[in-house]
Amino acid sequence: MNRIIYPIVVCLMGISCQEHKAERQEPAAEKFQSVSVDEFAQVIADTNVVVLDVRTQEEHVAGHIAGTTLHIDVLKADFDSLAVANIKEKSTVALYCRSGNRSKRAASTLAGKGFQVIELATGYNGWVQAGKEVE
Repeated sequence: MNRIIYPIVVCLMGISCQEHKAERQEPAAEKFQSVSVDEFAQVIADTNVVVLDVRTQEEHVAGHIAGTTLHIDVLKADFDSLAVANIKEKSTVALYCRSGNRSKRAASTLAGKGFQVIELATGYNGWVQAGKEVE
């Protein structure tokens, strides 16, 4: 009899633990959208969109996408607080880095804070290769 009851009890305990674990999980952060150079150009044509360069100061000074409205280095410890302080709530943020790696990190962070985020998949390098305007 114990051979029959024991597996049933173990199974029920497992189901109970799984349900409890699912209840504890935090909701997933909102997602961001990665787009091509041409799609990014269309997005930033809207003057209400915040265009954010998340590269280093040296990279930004060497050249940036025309119309960039904000520069905050994603590698700095205060990126989160600076972004929240400088971007109006509910804003759409179009951001980029050099190649598209750091910008995905920044996009995930900002999307998690409730911003609608659009990220340039190929970064500044892709923008320049496509012959788009830089400053």
